[in-house]
Amino acid sequence: MSLRLAAAKLLSRYLLKPRLRRLNNPVTARREFEFAADWFFRAPPFAWYREVALTDDLDVLWIETRPATRPPPDDQVILYLHGGGFTAGSPWTHRKMLARLSWLTGRRICAPNYRKAPEHPFPAAVQDCEATYKALIEAGYLPKNIIIGGDSAGGGLTFSVLACINGQLPLPRAVFAFSPIVDLRFRSPSFEENRHKDSLLPFERRDLVVDNYLRSASADDVAASPILHDFNAPPPAFFQFSSTEILRDESLRMADRLRAAGGMVELDEWPDAPHVWVILDGWVPESRTALTRAADFITRQFRDATPTESSAPRRHVCA
Repeated sequence: MSLRLAAAKLLSRYLLKPRLRRLNNPVTARREFEFAADWFFRAPPFAWYREVALTDDLDVLWIETRPATRPPPDDQVILYLHGGGFTAGSPWTHRKMLARLSWLTGRRICAPNYRKAPEHPFPAAVQDCEATYKALIEAGYLPKNIIIGGDSAGGGLTFSVLACINGQLPLPRAVFAFSPIVDLRFRSPSFEENRHKDSLLPFERRDLVVDNYLRSASADDVAASPILHDFNAPPPAFFQFSSTEILRDESLRMADRLRAAGGMVELDEWPDAPHVWVILDGWVPESRTALTRAADFITRQFRDATPTESSAPRRHVCA
């Protein structure tokens, strides 16, 4: 473990985690996340951002790097769904990490600014993300040339969209997720097992998701808990997560679910890292390594006409 990653863990455990434990106001959470994104996160050079109104109520942020000297393919796109506990975050808070992902993959990224709770509870976020996928298809992108990904809550939304379109629309080329949450019933054993090991997420604040996002909706709805969906021939999937975070088993359980449905899965499990550490790219060397692994998966899926990976998971473990 690098000294920078160790420092990031200490900062998370003794500053950010206590702050998240006390934070009840989504507006304050959004403001603090945006401040951190503007002042502390790092972007690669020649990053380019363009905000476009998809509908009257939904904007998307297009992200790419070096468009003049290294134009991305016009027919391939990454649809990215940002995290933030369904209440905070935006494409702008994630834009710098996504610019690096665009740099590494050579692809353009589309990130919707989906509606947040509590102003817009479930299923507003799922509807907006699904609408973005449909809009990309209507704009001329073939589903086989779209890869969907996300982190944390956005990782969960990735599989919620997959569950909602499964059997209704052609599925995307592949999906990827950084530490997703896929079961809002909170039944994964790691919630309890890692409650003290997790350096960022406070176990006891699950109530914020229920009170702000679900409200009166049932967590048994597959759009809220996609782990419950009976997938049919799902696309290849890549999961990246830490063995010490409370969301560890969310990835493992969803991976088992997809493999049981005939899907091919790659697991990138790290032994001791904070939640969604890829967002610290530019500061922490492990973040660049982790992001590069995700980019490698994306590049291979776009490159290959058909997936070549075995249905057995490939697990990467790095010190």
